[in-house]
Amino acid sequence: MAKWGQGDPRWIVEERADATNVNNWHWTERDASNWSVDKLKSLLLAVSVENDEGVCKVTEVTKSDGEASINNRKGKLIFFFEWNIHLSWRGTSKTGVKYNGTVEIPNLSDENDIDEVDHFFQVIVALVKDEPETKLLDLMKTDGADQIRKALANYVDTLKLEFTQGMILPTVNGVQKEQTQSKPKIDLQTKIATSQLPSQTKSVGVKIPTCKINLKDEFMTSPEELYKIFITEELVQAFTHASAAVEATKGGKFRLLDGSVSGEFLELVSDQRIIMKWRYKSWPAEHYATIKLTFLGKNDGTELQVECRGVPLGEEDQTKAGWQRYYFNGIKQTFGYNVRLV
Repeated sequence: MAKWGQGDPRWIVEERADATNVNNWHWTERDASNWSVDKLKSLLLAVSVENDEGVCKVTEVTKSDGEASINNRKGKLIFFFEWNIHLSWRGTSKTGVKYNGTVEIPNLSDENDIDEVDHFFQVIVALVKDEPETKLLDLMKTDGADQIRKALANYVDTLKLEFTQGMILPTVNGVQKEQTQSKPKIDLQTKIATSQLPSQTKSVGVKIPTCKINLKDEFMTSPEELYKIFITEELVQAFTHASAAVEATKGGKFRLLDGSVSGEFLELVSDQRIIMKWRYKSWPAEHYATIKLTFLGKNDGTELQVECRGVPLGEEDQTKAGWQRYYFNGIKQTFGYNVRLV
C-alpha cells in the first residue's frame, strides 16, 4: 500500500502541476471502439484494384463487430483490439458486366504480430451466391486482399500513432523520480543561509523517462542518393506513401505521414550525416528524440546507421517498427534498393 510521507511516488503530487495520474502510476484506459469503426470504414471503402479484366471496389462495410482500447500502466501503453469485419465489393468487367461479392475478416486482433502481415489476420473473399464465375474474383483474392491487408495495417499504425496522444503524461520538472530516500536533516543555520542566496530560475520542460536505441540497414545505392531521399520532399512522399513537408536546411521543419511524425533538422552534412529532432504525434507534447543518421559507403552500397536518443520508455518497440516499416522497407520497396543476396 502507498504510504503517505515515506517517499512513495504515488503520493508525490507536486511532480505534476495538475496532480493528474502522478508519474503515470495508475491504470488509465481510453475506449477507441467508436473511433476505430469510423477509421476502419474510411480505410476499407478506399480499397480499389484494377487489371485487364476490370475493376473491383469495396462498396460497403456491412459488419464491424468488436472493440478497441488503449491502457496506460506505469508509463507503458497496452493496446487491445479485436474485430470481426464483413465487406461488400463490386467488380465491373471491361465489357460493363457487374459482379457482387463479399469479404470476411474474422479475426483482426492484437494477439498476432503486426510485422507478420500474412498471418496477422485472415481475409476470405467470395462471390455472392448465384453470381456467375468471373476472373475478377481472382483479382480480389490477390491484389484486393493485399490492399485490404494494407488498409488494416494502416488502422493499427494510426491507432498507435495518433489515438494515443496524451495517454502518457509528462512531469513538470524532470524525469519521474525513483523511490525517494529519506532526506538528511539540515540544521536551522544552514536553512537560513540557503534562504538568503539569490534565487535561481528552474527550467521547466517536458522530461520523461527515456532510452536510447540503435538501428542499421544496408541499401544498394550510394550515400549521395540515399541522403537525398531523406531531404527531398517529393522523394519522402514517395516512400511514405503519404503527404509530407520537408524544409531541408538547418533549423528547417518537417512533417511526415500526414503529420504523424514531425521534427526539425539540427545538422545536415551532405552525403554523410543528418541530425534532427524527431517525434511521434502520440508522444507527450513537445517531447522530441534526437535522431542521428550516418551514411557509410560500403562496397557497392550504403550502410545507414540510426541512433535514437530520448525515446520515451515503453515506445522502443513502436519506434523500431516504425523506422523499419516506413523508412527502411519503404525506401527499398519504392526505389528498389534491396540488398543483393550473395
